[in-house]
Amino acid sequence: MGRLLYELGRVDEKTRVANERGSSKAGKSSFSWAWELDGTVEERERGITMDIALQSLSTPQRQVTILDAPGHKDFIPNMISGAAQADCALLVVDAITGEFEAGFDRGGQTREHLLLVRSLGVSQVIVAVNKLDQVNWDPSRFEEICGLLRVFLVQSGFPSSKTSFVPVSAMLGVNLVNCTDADAAVLSKWYKGPTLVDLLDKLEPPTREIASPLRLPISNVFKGQNSGTGVSGRICGGVVQVGEHLRVLPGDESAIVRLIDVEEQSVPWAAAGTNVTLYLTSIDPIHLNIGSVLCPPSDIVPLATVFTARIIVFDIQLPITTGASIELFHHSRDVPATISKLIATLDKASGLVMKKNPRVLTKGTSAEVEISLRAGTLSGPSFSARPIPLEPFSVNKDMGRILVRRGGETISAGKPLTLITIKMLKTILGIIVDIIS
Repeated sequence: MGRLLYELGRVDEKTRVANERGSSKAGKSSFSWAWELDGTVEERERGITMDIALQSLSTPQRQVTILDAPGHKDFIPNMISGAAQADCALLVVDAITGEFEAGFDRGGQTREHLLLVRSLGVSQVIVAVNKLDQVNWDPSRFEEICGLLRVFLVQSGFPSSKTSFVPVSAMLGVNLVNCTDADAAVLSKWYKGPTLVDLLDKLEPPTREIASPLRLPISNVFKGQNSGTGVSGRICGGVVQVGEHLRVLPGDESAIVRLIDVEEQSVPWAAAGTNVTLYLTSIDPIHLNIGSVLCPPSDIVPLATVFTARIIVFDIQLPITTGASIELFHHSRDVPATISKLIATLDKASGLVMKKNPRVLTKGTSAEVEISLRAGTLSGPSFSARPIPLEPFSVNKDMGRILVRRGGETISAGKPLTLITIKMLKTILGIIVDIIS
């Protein structure tokens, strides 16, 4: 991405030279372009992306916000946080023999990343086949990679009409913005298609939930300079304005929006689908946490510790059983949870019940389950866990997607159907007490 930003004028020559010298001095000269987005000392020392980096670029018809997400398996939670804020995906794969296979084979990160972004609602994907210059611009290698990925993309639920492939060499800058220089001579003999920027320019923005109540899951919290506390995230519904009073959930705190920044520009308001930074006042920063949701006091987001969800089980080795301990991901929040009940297996196409109360869920199964949050330990009743802000998929699509992981592996994804809120739990407990007495 660093080279693309440079070609589009988003990185100046002074910064490019500084990154080149710094990476060479650190013994990582091949990472010079990555340094534009990998800005922390640890990322540069280790040579891997660890956290989400935000940048923007312009094409003739689109203003694109880039969320550069980690690819390493140790930082999948951060990758999920970034993917939850995305409209489209740009997957960069390595064309070098053995490198692509390592990511695409069973258990590889290429497969998991595609499953994750599709499960989080992304349907448009551009695949940039990088480092083709390292295999002498071999068209058969490009077609081999495209062929393998096309099948997997369709199996993962990506519409074939919304998937594109483009051969590139990021290091040489070939076919990012143009394909006319001397380095592109071999490629241009057999490839006559669009450049990467051409494909970015054709991406279709999805329908936004502008008429819905404001929902802003917090993905980052930081100290602002003379402007209160800063929080950033992607608006999942509604509109936010300067001067507006907001509730922070979970919790019982309120804040006032002092400033709104979009791509480092101060704006009076922002709507659903926008990645924003809000500077808040009248609130102690201790009450602002990653994963909390900002919403209007008149229409707060529901809180739940138990809910039902329709899930699809991925390619797993160990079946899912009742009582299975899991890690639940929702936007930037991950919490311990339990599959407390297997309600039914469902037909993938129609959603009709095929079998009630199944004993196990195996790979490829579509099912309705009950999920209960746990406290910080494996023991204790589910209602002692801290509730999380959540909405059914039918109410707000962006707020109604979850991922389930176990043992460092993503095992399923789904959509909340019904929530058992704190108010409902208290009502149920009250009924039980009345019956006993």
